[in-house]
Amino acid sequence: MQLDLAKGSRPRTLAILVLIIMAVFVVRLFYLQIIRNDFYMSAAKQEQQRQFVLPAARGEIYAMDAGKPVKIVMNETVYTVFADPKIIKESQPVIDVIQRIAGGNARANLDKLLAKKESRYQILATKVSLKQAEMIKDENLSGVGFQRETQRVYPEGQLAAQALGFVDFEKKGQYGIEGAQNERLTGKDGLLQTVADVRDVPLTIGKDNIHTPADNGDNIVMTIDRNIQSHAESALAEGMKRSGATNGSVMVMDPQTGKVLAMANLPTYDPSKYGQVLDAAAFNNATISAPFEPGSDIKTLTLAIGLDKGVVEPDSTYNNTDFIKVEDRTISNATKGQTGTITYQRALNYSLNTGFVTIAQKLGNGSSITRGARDTMYDYFHNKFGLGVLTDIELAGEAQGTIVPPTDQDGGAVRYSNMSFGQGMDVTMVQVCAAFSTIINGGTYYSPTIVEGVMSDDGSKIEVAPAKESRQNVISSSASDKVRAMIHEARSTFYSSNDTAGYYTGGKTGTSQTLRDGKYIDSETVGTYLGFGGNDSSSGGPKYVIMVQVSGKNMNLTGSVDALPIFTDISNWTLDYMKLQPKG
Repeated sequence: MQLDLAKGSRPRTLAILVLIIMAVFVVRLFYLQIIRNDFYMSAAKQEQQRQFVLPAARGEIYAMDAGKPVKIVMNETVYTVFADPKIIKESQPVIDVIQRIAGGNARANLDKLLAKKESRYQILATKVSLKQAEMIKDENLSGVGFQRETQRVYPEGQLAAQALGFVDFEKKGQYGIEGAQNERLTGKDGLLQTVADVRDVPLTIGKDNIHTPADNGDNIVMTIDRNIQSHAESALAEGMKRSGATNGSVMVMDPQTGKVLAMANLPTYDPSKYGQVLDAAAFNNATISAPFEPGSDIKTLTLAIGLDKGVVEPDSTYNNTDFIKVEDRTISNATKGQTGTITYQRALNYSLNTGFVTIAQKLGNGSSITRGARDTMYDYFHNKFGLGVLTDIELAGEAQGTIVPPTDQDGGAVRYSNMSFGQGMDVTMVQVCAAFSTIINGGTYYSPTIVEGVMSDDGSKIEVAPAKESRQNVISSSASDKVRAMIHEARSTFYSSNDTAGYYTGGKTGTSQTLRDGKYIDSETVGTYLGFGGNDSSSGGPKYVIMVQVSGKNMNLTGSVDALPIFTDISNWTLDYMKLQPKG
């Protein structure tokens, strides 16, 4: 009987054990599939899904070429090679393949990068060519992927380097238009989130896919004319070689629009080789970033103020003794001998400081530079002509400069007497060019610009940029006509022998002392020349304004000897390039 009971309990025991085991499986499956479902789904998604950045193409940059846009900054396709260390198999010769094919573009310490198993993305090589990328791909390395990118190419070499700037290793624009317009040029990267196979090839299936297209950067068209720019640079280099100057700058502007046609600076550099530059000063665009005392160029503006306010006329006279006293200071002329009763035209021709201090006095009570005279000069120089005011030109590194207001303790009569002939102020070349354009174009101030517009992706058309700020009637048209004629006469009197016959040009020399430790030194001067050119005074006005500046440490450079020949070279060439017809 006992044996029978034992035999009957075994099946029941076995059944109970089976039921217990099944229950454990059911509970475990319930736990895994229901309670821990989200966890394991997330883990599976991490294993199978990848996020691929779709890089936006950086906008290319164009210059003008006789009215047509041409590329001067382009993109070259390169590839970044990356790996998912968690997928990389130890048996794969990844390090050997990358070093052998990518060469100097391979990252250092590849073994340490691949050892970071917790990371899903490690860059193995950058700036790999298409051919190199295809060779690596042919090795069939699982966990190794490629990201298409671009790098900057500057086919014109050093042309307009400071105006362009460059793109650094972090793909950020630095200096020039690359820096100032970096956000516009960069665009916005897109995103592809999708299931990928073991080789990280996107399968683009699944309800959780995300595909956001890249928004490419703007293709910016600059106002710079590559031909005028090229000639300005060569003329500047030749002129500096003649004089021995170590630094020089040229700006060419359309006085009827404020568009910059050229900005040349020496020393310069190649934007594609910016890492080889030893002196970072070469990156700076001195035409906008280096305020200086422009000297006698400013006499044209003082004259324009006097004509606009009606206190002088071209044939008005004053008594020149070669000296004039302002409070406790005596101001003298650099050129002496033109004594007696002379006209203001003659004062401009010979660049006599006394004549322009006299204009400042006439803006007051006639014998002193009163507070009212200083207020008037400040209003014109600063508020109307834009000296000491940021122009907001579309370039990085613009400096403001300084025009001391009469409300400042240093803004007295002595300061303003010096300002009447271009000392006692710090201004930039772009500010002076814009102000000079105003007084010779009929009286309209145009904010300087270097952006013509944006080129469509297919290169078929330009979307013209909105017009920048302009201020009309800054001076009267009659005052502008008079000062333009006087500046033409000043050049014709001494310096027009090398001008192309039949055209209407004008200009003013400038030679300014260098200020060190609050004192002017005689051993170093900056030479400038500021002028215009065109058909004649009645055919729409001047077609270009050119400003030249040359300097060198412990060098005495002058406007008439060192800067003027550079102006003449560029002016004659530009007249021919623009195909202007000579006056009849």
